[in-house]
Order: sequence, then C-alpha cells, then structure tokens
Amino acid sequence: MERSWFGWRKAKQGGGGGAGGGGGEREEEEDRAKVVVDGSGIRELVEDREAFGMFAESKFRQLDADGDGRLSVRELQPAVADIGASLGLPAQGSSPNADHIYSEAMSEFAHGHGNQEGVSRAEFQEVLSDILLGMAAGLKKDPIVILRIDGEDLRDFVSSPRYEPAAAAIFSQVGSGDAPLRQCLLAAVQQLGVDHGMPPAADPWVVENVVEPALQQLSTDELEQPASRDVFLEQLKKLLGSVAEQLQERHVIVAHTENTFDGTGVRRLLGNKFELDKLLDSVWRDVPAELRKKAPKDKEHLRVALDKMADAASLPPHGSVAQVDAVVDEALKVADAGDGKVVEEAEFKKLLTEVLGAVMLRLSGEPIFFSTSTVVHEPLSSSSALLPSPAVASPPSE
Repeated sequence: MERSWFGWRKAKQGGGGGAGGGGGEREEEEDRAKVVVDGSGIRELVEDREAFGMFAESKFRQLDADGDGRLSVRELQPAVADIGASLGLPAQGSSPNADHIYSEAMSEFAHGHGNQEGVSRAEFQEVLSDILLGMAAGLKKDPIVILRIDGEDLRDFVSSPRYEPAAAAIFSQVGSGDAPLRQCLLAAVQQLGVDHGMPPAADPWVVENVVEPALQQLSTDELEQPASRDVFLEQLKKLLGSVAEQLQERHVIVAHTENTFDGTGVRRLLGNKFELDKLLDSVWRDVPAELRKKAPKDKEHLRVALDKMADAASLPPHGSVAQVDAVVDEALKVADAGDGKVVEEAEFKKLLTEVLGAVMLRLSGEPIFFSTSTVVHEPLSSSSALLPSPAVASPPSE
C-alpha cells in the first residue's frame, strides 16, 4: 500500500484487534470519517531527509515549466495550492483560517528567497521545507478537522431527545405567521451544523445536490402553506431524514475549524517583555520611512500594526472574525486612537500595548467562540495536481 507523502492516515496507536471487535469496527469507521490535520505528517516528511530530497527534486522538475533550472515566485504558487489540497485544506479564498496558513507559507518564501533570478534546486528544497514547516506550525496551533458527513450523525440527531427542543428553538427564530413552510425549512437547515451531522447548507453544491432533492420528497402544496410550530417540527424531521438518505449516497467532505479567543495569547505576549519589545520594534520598522519619526495616531495605522502582532497574540487576522474585530475597534476607541495626531516611536508602542491590554481584558471577560465549516469541492481548481491528494479528503462523492 502506497504511503501518502503527508502520512495523514495512520493506524491508531495501541489499537490491537482483540476479541469483541464490534466496538473496534465502529472506532475504525469513525476514524475514517474524521481526520485531524495538525501538521505532524508534514514534519515527518521534512525530517526524513532522503524521502524529502526525492520529493523536492520531483516537484522541482514538474514546476520548472520553462526548463531554465530556476523557479520564479509565480511558478511556486501552484506548489502552495497543491500542498493545501493534499492536506485537505479548502481552496484559497474560501476559508479565513486556511487562507492565513497559505499567506504565512508564501510570506516565508518571499521574505527569505525572493529574487529576480528565481530559485535554484537547492534553494527550492530549502524553500519548500520552510513552506511546509510554516504550514505545519500553523496547523499545530489551529488544527483543521476533515469530516466525512455521511448522514449517520444527522439520523442520530433526528431520533434523539435533542431534536425537538433544538427544532422548537429554531422555529422561534425562523417562523412567522405568513412565512411558507419551504422558507422556514431552508432557513432551519442553515442553522444546523456539523455537530448535528449537517454539512454547510448555504453551500451551493449542498443546496443543489442534497437539500433540494430532499425537499422534493415533501408535499409541494404543504411547502407553500404557512407553517405552524407542530407542522414545522414534523416536516423538518422528514426533511432531515431525506437529507440523511442523500448524504448516505453522496458523502460530503467538510473542513472544520473552531477556536475560542479568550485573551490568554495576549496575556502571554504582554507578560513576555523580551518578545513584546522585539515585536514592537519590528512593527515600528514596518512604518513607512517618511512617517518613521512621527507616525499618525489613527485607527487604520494602529490596526495594521496590531494585525502584524495578531499571530503572536493568538488573535485572528483583521476581517476574519467580526466579533474580534469589534473588540479591537472598541479598544482603539478606549485608547483614543482616532484623533489623527502624530506620535513619536515610544508613544506609538505604548498605544499598541494599551490597546492589546484592553483587548485582553475584554476577551478574558467575554470569550468569543468561532467556527467555520467549508465543503471541500472537486476539482479544487487552484491545484495543478503536482501533489497527491489523500484518500480521506476526496470531494463530495457522486
């Protein structure tokens, strides 16, 4: 059996095949339906120098389209996309968490090796190692769970005591006196998540291939009538049962991430004076030369600076989590960072530290939970098929 480059699918450690194997079969099935991508397989590949050397040489030849023995940054872009596809990451542009990992990987390359002459074979191996280790570090910090949703968990949810209170709570949000049943049901499935066994119902592929065929199993006349609470609960149960049948025929692969921002990363950074000072110096150096002596004291300049510190503070990039953005904006107001005045280096750094402190206090008192679920589609169009895709991360099955 050929081993995947990234060693995703590993036998469970300590999983001996003893007597009473029924439970073992169930565990194996669950293991196939859920894979945690934490970067460990990438690190194993890079640390195997012989295997990694052969891998890098093979990929260099495939990427070097003009055969000049050097690779431009543009020629390296497909490699990053393929690495992401091989890991089961969503395509670039479809998931903020994954996009941050892609961005970090290319930034690692561009800062260390970007030049007009391109990258040689030896440099490419070093670059690829840096990119892979950068991705591994990002995944270790924020693992991505690849789920195969096959209808079984959804069927369990519908038949469990959890269903009725959950459905009633959803109806209280989506139901109204004159809203047709179809509208209520479509809104309801979008409020169910992977913890219920439901793939992202806002995804066009899921709507077309799973939800709409399931809706066709219900009475057309009833779908156009206003929905009472009892009718809604009954018809939603029927719809989810039909969705589960569709998923049994067409499994959906979902990349799922979740994180809780509670200020601990900010506290850790503020408590490490050496790391904080080093980071503040770096941020100040990134201020344009013409503004270096006196930087504008406005929200945008400080927000850009904070974004460069976000990873060290275990905060998401600006724009990826609206609730965290709101906390940062409030902290900027508290720091009176909107007057547009110019400030010297020391005051600029002090302001950044005060804003981080305000963010820490707010998050420690009101942690923010954030999750994303993205369908992994075929053909993952950004990929150029340079890297093998693991079997688990296949697209929605036909």
